[in-house]
Amino acid sequence: MSISTSVLSDLLKSLPYLRPQLYFKASLTALSHAMEDQVLAATLAQPLIIASFQRERFYRQEAHRYQRLALRSNQIYVLSAPETDFTNRSEEYEKVAFETEDALSHEWHLVVIADNYATCLVCRENLGSIAKNKQLPELSPSLDMDTARRFEGVWTSERGVSLKAAELLLDRILVYRPELASKIEEARQRFGVGEPRIYSGAEQVNEYACDIDTDPFVQRLLTYLQASQYKLHKAYRSIAAQARKERLVNSISTAIRRSLDPHEVLQVAAQELGQHLEACRCLIYRAQAADSQAIIEHEFLTPGIVSVRGQTWELEKNFLFRDIVEQGEGICVSDTLSDPRVANSPGLSLIAKKFAIRSWLMEPVFSQGRLLGIVELHYCRMPPHECQPGELDLVKAIATQVGAALIQAEAYANLEELNQQLEALDRTRSNLIAITGHELRTPLSTIQVCLESLASEPDMPLELQQLMLNTALSDSERLRKLVQDFLTLSNLESGRVQWHPESLTLQECVDLALSQNRTRSLTEKPPKIKTQIAQNLPLVRADGDWLVEVLAKLLDNACKFTPPEGEITIKAIHNNDQMVEVTVADTGRGIEPNLLEVVFDRFYQEEGALRRTTGGTGLGLAICRQIVNGWSGEIWAESIGKDQGSQFHFTIPTVQVSRQEKRTKVKSK
Repeated sequence: MSISTSVLSDLLKSLPYLRPQLYFKASLTALSHAMEDQVLAATLAQPLIIASFQRERFYRQEAHRYQRLALRSNQIYVLSAPETDFTNRSEEYEKVAFETEDALSHEWHLVVIADNYATCLVCRENLGSIAKNKQLPELSPSLDMDTARRFEGVWTSERGVSLKAAELLLDRILVYRPELASKIEEARQRFGVGEPRIYSGAEQVNEYACDIDTDPFVQRLLTYLQASQYKLHKAYRSIAAQARKERLVNSISTAIRRSLDPHEVLQVAAQELGQHLEACRCLIYRAQAADSQAIIEHEFLTPGIVSVRGQTWELEKNFLFRDIVEQGEGICVSDTLSDPRVANSPGLSLIAKKFAIRSWLMEPVFSQGRLLGIVELHYCRMPPHECQPGELDLVKAIATQVGAALIQAEAYANLEELNQQLEALDRTRSNLIAITGHELRTPLSTIQVCLESLASEPDMPLELQQLMLNTALSDSERLRKLVQDFLTLSNLESGRVQWHPESLTLQECVDLALSQNRTRSLTEKPPKIKTQIAQNLPLVRADGDWLVEVLAKLLDNACKFTPPEGEITIKAIHNNDQMVEVTVADTGRGIEPNLLEVVFDRFYQEEGALRRTTGGTGLGLAICRQIVNGWSGEIWAESIGKDQGSQFHFTIPTVQVSRQEKRTKVKSK
């Protein structure tokens, strides 16, 4: 027997009076379950049951039912095309794995023959519906795989038809499972399969009276189910049409989200939208409500259409654009020759004529109520394009996606900037942990050792006790300065500092800073410090305490990196009418040119947080920058390179003298 033949075709050839009907997949499922339930509800047992599934995955959905049926009969045969582990096997029932090339892979069979009733369902899937279904957009599996599948075949309770169907299927089973020949022969003899017996309707009822008659109920159920399935299928076609539009929106959404580059986003959207709506030209350009012009940068063209890329679109007197801005809705001009908005506008008429625009569709790109751009579709061929009911909605959906993509691109650019700031903060945090850990641990350890020694060694010589106390006091002062620097920088950066500007002489502030510098540890020999302050410097206007703080920290920084044999110079010149420039120069270690700006960052350490030869937190120069910025001055560093010395400059505003005061001073001279 050829495995390429169809069981349904063979059945119709053998019984030409049969007329196949059309069934939806859900109807076949209901019929199959009704036939199986009839077996489970019958008082008599041991029927012959033959079920054929197209694929193993369909069989797995019903496997639990056949385990229950196996309790009623030992003559159960289940056929399926294997996909994973379905193989020829004898278990609770017989499994028959047929080849995927077999015509059974497109059919669905269920035959039940008992002593007192018989029913059969023999159907073949409509391959035309399969091909049509593949052209539809992919929806949920329940709609795509079930609702759209249709079968043609025969369902009947006529015993003669059931016996013939059983004969054809048992022959097919023997092709794949010849070892079941004796078991199949037993079924043939018991139920009369293959015997040339033909019964009339009356004889069949008399000889095979059913103890359960479900046929009228199933007929009504099938009629109702078929009608429902027809309505559902009609609704499915409407859903499929809508789904095609949604698929377009989704495909464009996916395409424009592949890139965060706004230019690429707009070009992809113009290309996809123009192709799907079969427009001659599709333009997308940026424009805001107050713009008077827009430059066309993104365009889709069909062959033979003139490009407008690079053209400047006048928007100020563009009636279509102004209507969009005022109404916030898209516009569709079916015929530019007859539409008054175009015909009465010389500018729009010229554009329509120059670029052969016969039908014109415009849609705004909004995001959060803000106009970001315009989408235009041009139809340049005859006859004029009539906007379909869903076209404006479709273009509106695409415009919404474009707006979201543009906002996303802007957000991404802002996010990059924020990421850079976060990276800087993370570096600051790491430096803070490393530096504070080192700067706090070292003096605390020293203080602890000194105090423990004083407490545990009462007989310690007085000279050594004094040394321990001096060391503890020195390191406690170091800790105090560390905490003070943290608080100072925090207050400066948060704006909590109260400035008290006053008129000052710079020489006085320099002297105070030098006095503070001399109070450093006597164990350190400072480099030579000299001053070059011009005698005719004007008064400066600044907060005296903070100005001394800047000078002291710059001097302290210069002393740290200048050897004892080196030299530090403090200079001041009258830079212009409004500023005095102060310079603290040294002959010390110097700074690499690429680090001249970085040295003012918080926690910057030239030698690294844990490998430096000088103390400090790296906050001094950061504090100086905040203070100088507070009085609207500038601060910067200069250096030729390593071991070439460095110069730190900052400016201070001078006390402004009115013209009348200047004339008074001149007269007094």
